[in-house]
Amino acid sequence: MATAAAPIPVPAVEQSYLVNVGARVVRGPDWKWGKQDGGEGHVGTVRSFESHEEVVVVWDNGTAANYRCSGGYDLRILDMGPTGLKHEDSVCDGCRIQPILGVRWTCADCNSYDLCSLCYHGDRHQLRHRFYRVYTPQSERVILEPRRKSKKITARGIFPGARVIRGVDWHWEAQDGEAGRRGKVAEIQDWSAGIPRSAAYIIWDTGAKNLYRLGFEGMVDLKCLSDAKGISFYRDHLPLLGEQLSSAMTSSHHWKIGDDVRVDLDIEVVQSLQQGHGGWTYGMVEALCSNGVVSGFDEDRDVIVSYPSGNRWTFNPAVLTNIYNYTSAASTSIELGPTTETLAMLRLSNQDEEVISTISNNFSASRRTTFAVGDIVQVLSDQEQVSTFQLGHGEWTEAMIPTLGKIGRVHQVYQDGDLKVEVNGTSWTYNPRCIKRIGLNGKTKAEDVSSLLKKLFEGHESKEPSEILVKAAAEANNEQIENLCKIHGTDVNSVYAGHTALQAACQNGHIDTVKMLLKLGADTESQDKDGDRAVHHATFSDVENIIDILFESKADINARNKRRQTALHVAVNKGHFCNVEELIKLKAHLNLQDSEGDTALHDGITKKRDDIVKALIDAGADISLTNTNGFNAIHHAALRGNTNAIRIMLSENDKPWVVNEQKDDGYSALHLAALNNHGQSVELLIKLGKANKDYQNTNLQTPLHLAIQRQHTEIVEILVRQGASLSLQDKDGDSPLHEALRYHTLIQLKELQDVKDVSKLLLGFGRPGSEKKGSAAIACFLAAHGADLHLKNNKGQTPLDLCPDPNLCTALQKCYNQLTGSVKSKKTSSEEYKEVECIVCSDQYRDCVFSPCGHVATCHVCASRIKKCLICREFIESRQKIEECVVCSDKKASVLFRPCCHMVACFGCSSLMKKCVQCRSTITKTIPFKELCAVEDEAELKRLPSVSAPASPREEDVNMLEKQLQEIKEQTVCAVCLDRRKNMVFLCGHGSCQLCGDKLEDCPMCRKPIEQRIILF
Repeated sequence: MATAAAPIPVPAVEQSYLVNVGARVVRGPDWKWGKQDGGEGHVGTVRSFESHEEVVVVWDNGTAANYRCSGGYDLRILDMGPTGLKHEDSVCDGCRIQPILGVRWTCADCNSYDLCSLCYHGDRHQLRHRFYRVYTPQSERVILEPRRKSKKITARGIFPGARVIRGVDWHWEAQDGEAGRRGKVAEIQDWSAGIPRSAAYIIWDTGAKNLYRLGFEGMVDLKCLSDAKGISFYRDHLPLLGEQLSSAMTSSHHWKIGDDVRVDLDIEVVQSLQQGHGGWTYGMVEALCSNGVVSGFDEDRDVIVSYPSGNRWTFNPAVLTNIYNYTSAASTSIELGPTTETLAMLRLSNQDEEVISTISNNFSASRRTTFAVGDIVQVLSDQEQVSTFQLGHGEWTEAMIPTLGKIGRVHQVYQDGDLKVEVNGTSWTYNPRCIKRIGLNGKTKAEDVSSLLKKLFEGHESKEPSEILVKAAAEANNEQIENLCKIHGTDVNSVYAGHTALQAACQNGHIDTVKMLLKLGADTESQDKDGDRAVHHATFSDVENIIDILFESKADINARNKRRQTALHVAVNKGHFCNVEELIKLKAHLNLQDSEGDTALHDGITKKRDDIVKALIDAGADISLTNTNGFNAIHHAALRGNTNAIRIMLSENDKPWVVNEQKDDGYSALHLAALNNHGQSVELLIKLGKANKDYQNTNLQTPLHLAIQRQHTEIVEILVRQGASLSLQDKDGDSPLHEALRYHTLIQLKELQDVKDVSKLLLGFGRPGSEKKGSAAIACFLAAHGADLHLKNNKGQTPLDLCPDPNLCTALQKCYNQLTGSVKSKKTSSEEYKEVECIVCSDQYRDCVFSPCGHVATCHVCASRIKKCLICREFIESRQKIEECVVCSDKKASVLFRPCCHMVACFGCSSLMKKCVQCRSTITKTIPFKELCAVEDEAELKRLPSVSAPASPREEDVNMLEKQLQEIKEQTVCAVCLDRRKNMVFLCGHGSCQLCGDKLEDCPMCRKPIEQRIILF
């Protein structure tokens, strides 16, 4: 059990453990300590080791506690950089740092290709390639699955933007001004040379600035009040803290053929450890309840184990335990069979003699001296004896009293012999001396364990009134309930197995029983161990009217459980549409957010329940609210590829700006849809939502960059057809064509050698599943649509410099020439389109029409920087790049249609049109290209108003309005995170956003204690 820990000096443990002191960690696969860490993805620092099985961690939120690092693995290592661990003579091929500090990642598909942790989790190199994880220079390599198949989550804690105060190791006197003074993290830096990311640079509210330890020698000078987002990482690829060390200290890697072994870990742990060691299949579940024999080893030194069924399974040596070693290590002598007292108890409980006989026979057939997963056991009934035995074995709490004398099942056997036992629907850790075994795991001749358990529990009648009452409510036995409460005086709100009778009745949908319990005075606000109230349990079954009945009894339909979920959240997650409708009708708050920041609408999108999403949108759910990961509802639907939800939200959208809203990392909904290959979502966002195709994220990548990076050819074609820019460059200066050629391979090159008619590439990529879909085909497609072959990136490289194959270079040039050749022919054969120099850059020609004025003053690159037309000074609402004529495709479009302001046809084709071919509106007037340019010579250009001319009265009005808008935003934005909208106020009059307000104890403005929080709608 994790217990609060004060700062503890580093004990004298093995030097191999001390190498982990200072490592940054996140919760691991065996985590069972709730939200001590702050939640999934939150980061802490390894402070010291109590022993080879226990480690002290200080979380960024200030909590310090002890956790398991052997047997059970509570932690994963996110960053070994602050420990100073080095891999000498290694170079990161991503960022060129030398040597690699922390964990080293080696590509299994390429020769001598290494990455550091930041580059590995930053998606450098091919995501389809498998990597070896090298924990320390001396440790063995562990093979991992490709990153593209793995889940990625975002780290949170002390990162740039977080708000902090003094932490547990602070000894810098009054550098921050005074105790309690806040500061903001400006940057994560190195405390000393060779120990990266081990300190944080803080700007205090007083104006002082300094560097403070964040992992250096295990010290943490800071405590986080408002966390910030860090890197995104592949959770399941991180090493488990203590796994390598535990393996080195045991003989698990030195098995011999013929050894008897067993698997004593939870199935989730086994599945995690099996990654890279043959994986996990359903049939391997037999290993959790049967002993096996080592029959061989594979080339990776994994162990092949044979079982009585005839099956042979390959295991990671770390999941196996030698039966004899395990038995000899047991610290307690366990009874070999059911005692006379146990058998007498069963008979007194009216147990079937056949069951008793079966149990007794089981023990005569097996002489095991240890417990195993699945064993049927009974807890001792002597409270004083059990509480004494529990010292140092999970400890004793008053909540364990109902388990005394009860029958349960062993769920896990820990390495120290302690048992995890499920009793009365709850799980507890027991000293084996507190337990008596009355049944073995595995099948028997008469029946299997599940049917044996059923008979045991069916035959056992409780004498506790609370147990009888709750079971009667669950079974709708109204007569028994009335008898217990009115005649025997049983408290109607008494609790059994963590639930009240009202909660049991609501969960099982018994309307009459609910009405009776309410008349008897049942409390609607009683909470179970998860914080669920009666109204939450009412949504577990999709029965109408129960929520209405509770509401009439003054139940709070907006009450939250420990995960901050309302009944509406639960109903949506259960998929119970009737309950959702009922809660909407009762005016339940639609926009309350759970502990992850998700609203009911987020959950409806996740579950792909279009009917629920439609009902929530129609009722006024806010699509702009973001969760803790920064996803609003449109983002979330684009990420999930929920096309129907996107269509519903866009058709009902009264906030058009939400479609183009960008997360902290700069990703818009279109970025997310393109990245995850959701073609229909991309089309909907562009056509129905008018999404901006050229928005750039923090790495200056457009959706087109991301689609090319992931080889999503369908998305590339859609974006290019819809007019996505081919010349925008990312932070490395790479254009989409650079990106396509960077990922080109020799295998894909071979496909192009068979392409004789390059013109086919102009039409698309061919049939779905065509072998031509690859990086080379994408590159030719981009070149055929005007991608610049001579655009240089930050290293001075053109796309052709990244293409060493002459065949592909020829194909690219041919594609590009075919496009530019048609443009040149238009210049010579027609005077209707005469190229005019861009007013702004003078490097390119004008090719962008401004709306609504219709003038052509700049090239399409400069057009994005202009707010007002340089010819008429009218504000620009939209910009359209002039492309080829959509009718003949031989000439460039050169005639503007009025009133729609589209330029899609050449002079010859336009004379035949009565309606615009793009919007189908009637053409009232046509204006040739020459008139749209208006400025033909330098003299006229000088007479134009200067771009930097003094602001007109209209501009002054706009500036004033923008200033007022900014002031309004400052008043409505949360003062703590400076990110989300202020929607919670305190009695003192100040406020914050809901997520920050839930964590505050004192008002951040006036420092008064917060007595009550009020949600604003």
